[in-house]
Amino acid sequence: MSLPYIFIEDLEVKYGNKVVLEDIFLKVEKGEIVSIVGPNGGGKTTLLKVILGLKDYSKGTIKVLGKNPKEVDKKEIGYLPQREETAKNFPISVFETVLMGRYPKIGLFRKPGEKDKEIALESLKLVKMDHLKDENINKLSGGQRQRVFIARALAMEPKILILDEPSTGLDIVAQEDFYKILVEIRNKKEMSIIMVSHDIGVVSTFVDKIACLNKTIHYHGKSGTPIPKDVLEKVFGSNIQILVHDPHCKGCHRGEHD
Repeated sequence: MSLPYIFIEDLEVKYGNKVVLEDIFLKVEKGEIVSIVGPNGGGKTTLLKVILGLKDYSKGTIKVLGKNPKEVDKKEIGYLPQREETAKNFPISVFETVLMGRYPKIGLFRKPGEKDKEIALESLKLVKMDHLKDENINKLSGGQRQRVFIARALAMEPKILILDEPSTGLDIVAQEDFYKILVEIRNKKEMSIIMVSHDIGVVSTFVDKIACLNKTIHYHGKSGTPIPKDVLEKVFGSNIQILVHDPHCKGCHRGEHD
């Protein structure tokens, strides 16, 4: 039996003397899409930083691809942080942006070859942006740029893709289209995808597992299984509304008078 791509057990993380994460247990298998959901300030981005080896932890065990996070080859993990931007007046095309994802593989001072260009174009096709490959990236909408940045991460050919609030600013229809693309990527590349979100409603339809995080993980289970209301209240607060996004999915958001 193969090892999980990410294994976390009894993890604790501090900033100074303040505990910001505790009793974290999480497992992500090869080819799984897992969403970490919770309120702002609940520790979601901190957990991603620990997984990426960018933040130390004070207790527990964490293995990424069977190694300590700081020992993992960074080419094995594609990462898209919140609010990724490009210089507004920098004249760079969509295709050139994605091709930059090849540099960790080939070296910063090597010229990309035909294989690198083929991989970059394939990555654009996966996110359905190849028809805009010659456009200046700064002329694209926010949602289109997000797809391009994901294609850049895919061009690195990682085993794990980590996305921090990737659907921020997108309407419901655009979010659904975005998540459908992630499912296609997973199916074609057999990679694991971890994404952070504060909204269960839409994302739960498209992921395999959900982890509800607010300082600790209050729930970690298969998507489609209704999450107990008391768990949602611990994560999001008592003033919540339960929404039915479709017959197979339940989610929540804060009420109007939070």
